[in-house]
Amino acid sequence: MGGRQESAWGAEIARLLLRAVVGGTIVAHGVRHARTLDGTAGWFGSIGFRQPRLQARTSAVVEIGAGAALVAGAGTPLAAAAVVGTMVVAARSVHVPNGFFVIAEGYEYVLNLASAAVAVAGLGPGRFSVDRALGVDSRLHGAGAAALAAGLGAAGAAAQLSVFWRKPVPREAA
Repeated sequence: MGGRQESAWGAEIARLLLRAVVGGTIVAHGVRHARTLDGTAGWFGSIGFRQPRLQARTSAVVEIGAGAALVAGAGTPLAAAAVVGTMVVAARSVHVPNGFFVIAEGYEYVLNLASAAVAVAGLGPGRFSVDRALGVDSRLHGAGAAALAAGLGAAGAAAQLSVFWRKPVPREAA
């Protein structure tokens, strides 16, 4: 193989790896939420979400669906937007008040997953994807796909937070 051809294959493998890791992580989150639906609903209620059972079911479905779509490279910018939205909700409702580092429940982890999802959208799903097989990967790509993933994800998160979430009152103040 020549240098350019090796570089092209390297980029394709990198896209696939990034999609698999981010998507697989999100699927794992969704499966965990689905397996412990009552516990997940209780947790959603404890962090200030109204209709916590709905939130638990929705999070499981969105995480499993968006993660699987990312792994497959199907509807890549929309799947990435769902990941961004999920991570923005998590950041705002739980992690931001705790600072940056994940060791203290900070936003380090969710920031990395959201950023990686935007990168996947911007880079495109690559050769080994459903989007490529269907010929739709070239319709929305580059900065436009990254902007769509970031913007749509943030807008969806803002809508969910504004309708369903209120910062919980600390126990000593209650």
